Amino acid sequence: MIPEIRYAKAGDIQIAYQVFGSGALDLVVVPGWLSNLEIFWEDPAFARFLRGLGSFARVIIFDKRGTGLSDRVTDSPTLEERMEDVHAVMDAVGCKRAALFGYSEGGPMCALHAVTYPARTSALIMHGSYPRRTRTDDFPWGVTAEEVDRFVDSFERDWGGPIGIELRMPSVAHDPAVRQFWGRALRMSASAKTARILTKCNSEIDIRHLLPAIRVPALIMHATGDRTTPVACSRYLAQHIPGAKLVELPTDDHVPWIGCPDRVLDEMAQFLTGAHHAAEVDCVVATILMTDIVDSTRLAGELGDAKWAQLRAAHNEAVRRELAGARGKEIDNAGDGFCASFDGPARAIRCARAIRDAVERLGARLRIGLHTGECVLEPGRVSGIAL
Repeated sequence: MIPEIRYAKAGDIQIAYQVFGSGALDLVVVPGWLSNLEIFWEDPAFARFLRGLGSFARVIIFDKRGTGLSDRVTDSPTLEERMEDVHAVMDAVGCKRAALFGYSEGGPMCALHAVTYPARTSALIMHGSYPRRTRTDDFPWGVTAEEVDRFVDSFERDWGGPIGIELRMPSVAHDPAVRQFWGRALRMSASAKTARILTKCNSEIDIRHLLPAIRVPALIMHATGDRTTPVACSRYLAQHIPGAKLVELPTDDHVPWIGCPDRVLDEMAQFLTGAHHAAEVDCVVATILMTDIVDSTRLAGELGDAKWAQLRAAHNEAVRRELAGARGKEIDNAGDGFCASFDGPARAIRCARAIRDAVERLGARLRIGLHTGECVLEPGRVSGIAL
């Protein structure tokens, strides 16, 4: 059940927020670039992550001004103005003091709040964030102005689709359901014009001068393979925030609910409560498909490295095309085989036949196995007897 949407007033702006969870401490979640509170809960991985936060905290989450269910804005809101959104929702729920968790662009806003209102900030947590967005001679890890312009220009051409998914969540970027969710989340969070305004605002962020003044406990987390924001940005944060703890996560995914969300939740729970987070496990009945190229070693030797690489690339494209058409979810692509899951055996069987035929047209033969049984669903992987 989706938590009730409520509204708080920040000046003349209505800010949409939700409150959920059963923990003893208050945790304010500040989303990144764009958000929509209702759409968040449509994605199983995101909903699972939010429930995880609620297992050890009373969670207060909101759509920043200009995004999601909050009032739209026509100008470019400053970081200070957006920080007042935090106060508005805290006051609305009677929260005097809270830990602040900001991921991506939400991080600098939380850091500014920690410096400006230390009495109302019990702890600071930043994930996949940065002290400055754009590159300078003394901060070579930011994006270039040209990269910002190219990203903004892509809104004119591609808005409505899953813009930036390959950089923000590469491990699931080929999953049709995730792509559909991300495209819908962006559409429902902002128009292309608003996204352009907010992206330009974020490109002006620079809080480096504030970092030494942060006096609350700070936890900094970052994916080592982050393709949107290099891990060096969080290393800089940890080096300049007194006493900050840095955790580098073994994933390429920028967003906290993909990659290793249980590790993120566990680090947060330990940091805030001193206790470990009990990971949520989902068990479902699913149909698992496994493929393997027949006599791949011999075939690779006959074709040579170049032609074998071309065949594998064409094979991967064909398999992913058929998986997308049958709503299959890619689990793994190790060596020359695929593992995928389906919520029904009929689609899995039809997909297996289509994959077999497509790969045979490329000049290769496949072994394909199907099995239906109980599986344990975890972000980024599936385990259980059915495999």
